[in-house]
Amino acid sequence: MEKFVITINRQFGSMGRPIAKEMAEALNVEYYDRDIIERAASKLNMSLSIASDLEESAAKNRFWNMCFPLGRGEIKKQDELFLTQKKIILDLADARSCIIVGRCSDYTLRCMGNLVRIFIYASYEDRLQNCIERLKMPEDVARTMIKQVDQARDAYQMKYAHYLPGDFRYNDLLIDSSMLGVEDTAQYLTELVLKKFSSRRIEN
Repeated sequence: MEKFVITINRQFGSMGRPIAKEMAEALNVEYYDRDIIERAASKLNMSLSIASDLEESAAKNRFWNMCFPLGRGEIKKQDELFLTQKKIILDLADARSCIIVGRCSDYTLRCMGNLVRIFIYASYEDRLQNCIERLKMPEDVARTMIKQVDQARDAYQMKYAHYLPGDFRYNDLLIDSSMLGVEDTAQYLTELVLKKFSSRRIEN
């Protein structure tokens, strides 16, 4: 019995997370996202808030460290957190079919068979509308979050994978969720995955 793993990277506001959740439910496979950093924090005996802060700042001190060596302690902790999450991702992917969101999972699992790497994007206008209507953000907050979260995700991916999340060379499928919306995008992607693995028995 063969397993498959789907990794999903996404632009902020493209609704990649709810799409991934709907796919996991439809495919009857495990869904992993924030629980990866929660497991890593537990393994490293640090609070989730500290782990989250380390992850968010992982790419910000890229060149600052060269000029201020005392900052290398934090850089070491960031790398340790990444490597711990990497090991968790490898173990999860080895155990069962699943969908993993973000955290360079596409890079970590790049040599794995039965891997489908998906990048979900959307127009800026639709992302802004999603943030305001679905996530209940004020417009000014939504605009700031779109810019800052996208930059942070790009920087994190560049630091550890050395390519941007939406680089077509490292993805199997890029899809604009503006075209179909959350539910239909999830259904479309689910049907593609089922078709790809239709001749194989899925192991949960």
